[in-house]
Formats: sequence, C-alpha cells, structure tokens
Amino acid sequence: MSEPVVSTPSANGSAQDGAGAVRRRPGRRPGSADTRGQILAAARETFAEKGFDRATIRGIARQAGVDPALVHHYFAGKEGMFVEAMELPIAPESIVSTVLAGPREEVGERLARFILTITSDDGARQPLLALVRTAMTNDQMVVMIREFMTQALLARVAEVLGVPPIRMEAAFAQLFGVVLVRYVLKLEPLASVDIEELVELLAPTIQRYLDAPS
Repeated sequence: MSEPVVSTPSANGSAQDGAGAVRRRPGRRPGSADTRGQILAAARETFAEKGFDRATIRGIARQAGVDPALVHHYFAGKEGMFVEAMELPIAPESIVSTVLAGPREEVGERLARFILTITSDDGARQPLLALVRTAMTNDQMVVMIREFMTQALLARVAEVLGVPPIRMEAAFAQLFGVVLVRYVLKLEPLASVDIEELVELLAPTIQRYLDAPS
C-alpha cells in the first residue's frame, strides 16, 4: 500500500507535496501579468462613475487593487492616465509644448497644424470621435469630458497664453468643428483639402481668438 502524500507549507505560504510540486493556497494572486492594463481598466470605471474632477489616484489604485505608488510609476498623474484610458490622441502637455514652441504671433498657425495633423491619422481620430458619439447619449460621459477639457486642457493653455478661457474655448470649438465636418460629415471640398491649405485658411482666425485683449 502506497504512503499518503503529505503537503508541507513553504516559506512563501504555498504547499509542497511529496513529489516536489508546489501548489499555491487559494486566494488572490500576489501580482498581475498586466498590472498597467488592470490600472487602466480601473481608471475607466472610476472616471465614468465619478467624472474627471472627483476621481483620484488613490481611488483608482484601490479599484485596481494596487498601491498608489504603482499608479504613479506607470502614468504621469491623473491627466496622463485619463488620456491613455480614453485613448485620446492629444495630451495636455503636447498642446502646451506646441504653444511654447515658437513666436507668440504664430500660435494660431501652430495649433491649427497640430490639431489637423493629429486628427488626420485614423487610429488617433477614431477614439476621439467615439467619445463624442457616446457623449451625445450619456450625461456622465459629457460631465467627464467637460471636466477634463476645462481643467486639464483649455484652462492650462489659456493660462500659458494669458487670455480669458472663453477665447481658448472659441479657438478649440473652431478647430474641433472643422474636424467633425471633415471626418464625420465629410463635406467637400473640406473633407479632402490638403492640411496646409486648411492651416492657411484657419490660422488667422485662431490667432485672433488667442491674441491677448488690449
């Protein structure tokens, strides 16, 4: 008659049987093969539930079951996490760096070229348009996008330029409206005109919005 197999605890809390195979005790795994993805999933849930303003790094970490320090390891703060979680093509830091990348009197041209170039890529444009479509029927999504746009993007750029927020919002509305007409409604010739031709057309108007009031 064979001897019974005896399980003995190992140093890490697992059980080892007589054949030398290690069997872990039931319970939550100590780590995840995709911790970053786990955090992003938690971020999407938290942003959708609480909006951008009320969501916190600590709350997202708790939802993901990780330490808040790990969130900071993977993402550049709440804004960076939102951009990645929502798959947005534009990060606030990119807009700010574009604003500061040349003469003040050419900001309109730089912003127009930046937005039109980014959204010309289908892979970058589709997540943005998907958010807009969802927002049309989802009040929570509207709040989330509005808070992010106001606090993390438009207010920051307006502050850098030293102009009232309404001027930045008007400039953004102009550019975003062109993107929607170009890629959603696909009105011709706007839908197929060269980006540089559009930049030449739009830059003076965007610049007028962003010029500091006298």
